[in-house]
Amino acid sequence: MSNLHTLAIKAEQLAKPYFDVSDAVSETCTANILAAFKRNRVSDSIFAGTTGYGYDDTGRDILERVYADVFGAESALVRMDFVNGTHAIACALFAALAPGDLLVSLTGSPYDTLRGVIGVGSPPKWGSLAFYGVKYAELNILDQLELTAPDAELIRSARTVYIQRGRGYNDRRAISVDEIAEAIAQVKCLNPNAVVIVDNCYGEFVEAREPTSVGADLVAGSLIKNPGGGLAPRGGYVIGRTELVSRASERLTVPGIGGECGATLGYNRLLFQGLFNAPHATAQALKTAAFAAALFELLGYKVAPRYSDVRRDIIQTIELGSPELLKRFCKGLQSGSPIDSFAAPEPWAMPGYDCDVIMAAGTFVQGASIELSADAPLREPYRVFLQGGLTYESGKYGILSAASELLSS
Repeated sequence: MSNLHTLAIKAEQLAKPYFDVSDAVSETCTANILAAFKRNRVSDSIFAGTTGYGYDDTGRDILERVYADVFGAESALVRMDFVNGTHAIACALFAALAPGDLLVSLTGSPYDTLRGVIGVGSPPKWGSLAFYGVKYAELNILDQLELTAPDAELIRSARTVYIQRGRGYNDRRAISVDEIAEAIAQVKCLNPNAVVIVDNCYGEFVEAREPTSVGADLVAGSLIKNPGGGLAPRGGYVIGRTELVSRASERLTVPGIGGECGATLGYNRLLFQGLFNAPHATAQALKTAAFAAALFELLGYKVAPRYSDVRRDIIQTIELGSPELLKRFCKGLQSGSPIDSFAAPEPWAMPGYDCDVIMAAGTFVQGASIELSADAPLREPYRVFLQGGLTYESGKYGILSAASELLSS
């Protein structure tokens, strides 16, 4: 333990110079959110919410105007009816595609659970995009952002182009808003009518701009990641062009009703307060990740990104090399959590994944990725995906608990 304490001091010294970057972004984003609250006249009277059908829920409507304002977009659909980020992204995709259309991913294979939505595999899942006749192709322009002639022809034929901002369960890096802007510019030059959809999960408020401000037609994500600020109890969002957001709302509910229904059941205050807190919570998660990168690099593990790298999402990966070490890491992180610290995580067959997954999440909101959590598919190279930390102090404690468990063998 004395050696770990020494390494922790050194890791914090290495990471601390990069904390200022996260704090500066948090300050800018907080100012933007505060201005949006003021422009949209947010008041205590809208926090009560509605029941039943939820018609004329003033708080919900103002919340969606605030989100659209913050993201620099025309419209927003922000609902607790979304069960997770994949659900929100799926509604965005269905809003932009019809039978016979072509969907092209610019960032390679999407996150595991979204592959089922698209219908990757044979036969495609019932109700997936492929089931309804949507065609699909993948490109990967992350490292070059220059298209070959065949790639360009594929984009000319696409109805919708998909970009995944975060890394997912693979070894690729997250991409910046500047890179997204460049990719969108190329797509629109080749195919002005293509709809560009960005999976924004884990990237909100990591930078001062969002993809909708650089030309994305739709962005989608989860409220129990960055934008919920650790307070949203569930939900997701779709933000962008009004026509497309309206279509997404009709996928969430039914055609003809769309976003007109959806009671908020008194949770409006948490959703507003969570958004207001989101830039600060995101900065705390980024600091936690930088500390973890420095510490586990000092311990001899391969990490990505490194503590000194520019961060584009809140995810930190650590390559542990074996199933046993994955289990020990997750056990240690869980024991350093405020909730269910006594639990011992075990791998299980999570819906939407092609292998067992182990998760550590001693969180106030079940599975909330903005709170300190870790998950890992049990497949080579046995890499754990760490994210969150509502406060740097508690995040640091959880990281040290995970490291201590690894060193105790």
